[in-house]
Amino acid sequence: MFARTDEEKVLRDPVHGYIHVSLQVVWDVINSAWFQRLRRIRQLGGAYVVYHCAEHSRFEHSLGVYEIVRRMVTEVRDIAEALNEREKVTVMLAALLHDIGHGPYSHALEGVTDTSHEEFTCRIIEEDTEITFILENCSTGLSKEVADVIRHKSANPLLTQLISSQLDADRFDYLLRDAYFTGTTYGEYDLERILRIMRVTDHNQLVVKESGVYAVENYIMARYHMYWQVYYHPVARSYECILHMLFTRLKDMGKDGIQERAYSVFAPLIHGGTISLDDYFKMDEYTFGYGFQCLCECDDPIAADLAGRLRDRRLFTYADSSPQTNRRIRDRLKKEGYDLRYYWGRDEVKQSPYVPYGSDHSGSIFVRGKDGRTMELSNASNIVYSLIHGPGKDDNKVFYPQEIHL
Repeated sequence: MFARTDEEKVLRDPVHGYIHVSLQVVWDVINSAWFQRLRRIRQLGGAYVVYHCAEHSRFEHSLGVYEIVRRMVTEVRDIAEALNEREKVTVMLAALLHDIGHGPYSHALEGVTDTSHEEFTCRIIEEDTEITFILENCSTGLSKEVADVIRHKSANPLLTQLISSQLDADRFDYLLRDAYFTGTTYGEYDLERILRIMRVTDHNQLVVKESGVYAVENYIMARYHMYWQVYYHPVARSYECILHMLFTRLKDMGKDGIQERAYSVFAPLIHGGTISLDDYFKMDEYTFGYGFQCLCECDDPIAADLAGRLRDRRLFTYADSSPQTNRRIRDRLKKEGYDLRYYWGRDEVKQSPYVPYGSDHSGSIFVRGKDGRTMELSNASNIVYSLIHGPGKDDNKVFYPQEIHL
């Protein structure tokens, strides 16, 4: 039996109304230093330079994912009946902690550290941190069970499906939350309807009723439009391009080329190798913002310029990539004295709203027909079938200082 709080805690939320907490272990995790750190990491990385209200953090998103999973395991009858109490607590904690390993600027830092946030997440949960202590103090072995859900190795695959699949609480929350804070409507869909049509098969496979396919189609299209209008916005990608170039410059300079104030902030990234959790805990956007300010005053003109561009939003401009365009831009940059290693970048993104993957369609959405048979979503939806078999979309951009004259 898991300990309950003295009274149910409720946290106001603009997307879900309230976040409900009645488990002591959940409340303890929320109040831990590691979880509070997520307040200092924006949910959308560089997108805040495009959408000025997109200042929301990983903290509120993680609470939102938890709330959706809490509702799934208590209000969706099939899910509630398929899980025992320990599994329900485990998956709620996995939802709450699924982003605990994120670094500053969302996914952009992963390209600098060459380490996924999921790896840091599992380390934070299992490597004798405050989070580990809270989970193990609640129940022996709980930290490993929570981490196993996140690393897709849970003994019950249904737990992983609830927080990491084509139809999961993570996507449910970030689409609605990001749409709200960017002031767009692209990410809106009918969450309540989707929760009502969720079912579980005898093999612990999450499915949806055929009568609710329209709600799922709407959700898929919401995801598609959010990627192209928000997540892949070229201005946000320009910000992240400069971020990568700045860290490339810092690594090339090494310790001797950076003043102590800035070096103390970025040292773990400059050194490379495994980053300790003590150092990783200190990496948030407040700390990095201070580091960028220090770099603006450093002796190296390239590092100072790139840091100033991030601080003051003097971003690179962009153009569609092609051999002819790229050659012209690179030649002009060289002529004007720019080092291409730090002032020319290329980025290609691709996105399909829904692609079944896995030889067994384990990465698919399944629909339960009126006759009781289960089918993959594209066999139940003409819209989804067209999306899968139609032409894909990509966007290949090059980024460079807008001061140059082409």
